[in-house]
Amino acid sequence: MFTGIVEGTGEVTGLSRAGSNLELVVRANITGELRIDQSVSHNGVCLTVVELMGDRYRVTAVEETLQRSNLGDLKPGDPVNLERCLRLGDRLDGHMVQGHVDAVTTCTAVEDRDGSWWFSFALPEQKHLLVEKGSVCLNGVSLTIAQLTDRDFSAAIIPYTFAHTNFHALRPGHRVNVEFDVLGKYVERIMHLRAG
Repeated sequence: MFTGIVEGTGEVTGLSRAGSNLELVVRANITGELRIDQSVSHNGVCLTVVELMGDRYRVTAVEETLQRSNLGDLKPGDPVNLERCLRLGDRLDGHMVQGHVDAVTTCTAVEDRDGSWWFSFALPEQKHLLVEKGSVCLNGVSLTIAQLTDRDFSAAIIPYTFAHTNFHALRPGHRVNVEFDVLGKYVERIMHLRAG
């Protein structure tokens, strides 16, 4: 379980295929605090640390993960948003995030608003799970939906988030991982069961 409050970014230093899986090697300043078998969110995707190598570590993304996320788009040198799992007793500064990406969407616009940034995204297929002023997790970042239209949705990004996540590298056309608010998913499931 995560909060969507990104601790920092890591740099992809290696990618290799192992059957249908993708092995990622990431250099990060949190590596010294990691242990094998620990869960770490990478652009919002929960992956397990399988090897530690000095200031780098290795994780594996299986085919299901690659089909549902943007991890297969990564190249050496790309930044990834990182968050270690939530500890019991910690403050929940973002919202409840599982690290289970539901969809991928595309950034459609980035607007510099003289001190903040306005990012817009294409509506994913499950657009009914988006609520204006509700929570959404994009590339592992807990955000509030500032505007929701019949074409897209937008979020306002503060300077700290812009500087300390990979949002500073995000451009129109880039794909981002989406995790919808888990509460909305449960409500949808209950409504579906009652209707059926």
